[in-house]
Amino acid sequence: MKKTIKRTLLALSIIVGSVIVGNAQELGVRFGDVSGGNVAIDGIFSTGKFSRIHADVSFGDGMGVDLIWDFIYRPITDEAFNWYLGVGPYAVFDDPFWLGAAGEIGLEYKFNSIPISLSVDWRPELSLVEETDFHAGGFGLNIRYVFNY
Repeated sequence: MKKTIKRTLLALSIIVGSVIVGNAQELGVRFGDVSGGNVAIDGIFSTGKFSRIHADVSFGDGMGVDLIWDFIYRPITDEAFNWYLGVGPYAVFDDPFWLGAAGEIGLEYKFNSIPISLSVDWRPELSLVEETDFHAGGFGLNIRYVFNY
């Protein structure tokens, strides 16, 4: 039963991940503490003027998938800085299997002259399955290419 749930969630995560990455407005890498490793494929999928899905797929200590729904707030001053806040599910397909919720708060800068976006964020996680645990060390650096610049 446990393996069936893991395989179903893995298949669903791969399908959702490929749809998101296939329609991404930004695509790059995330360095830092990520579910399932230290480096992840990082993508942004816009869901509106002030919201987006921030998706990460990582490989290392198993395969990790994060799907964070971010809310983008007003730019800071007149520069291309934005700050964002979000929450969403994450899963790590390894032994043991991990499933839980992650929060995110970050600062993003989109260059005006080149199609690059840089951001830093903090992503604490609350694990609910296989064990209940809280992890507060999820700091990361994101470097992404901006499509349709």
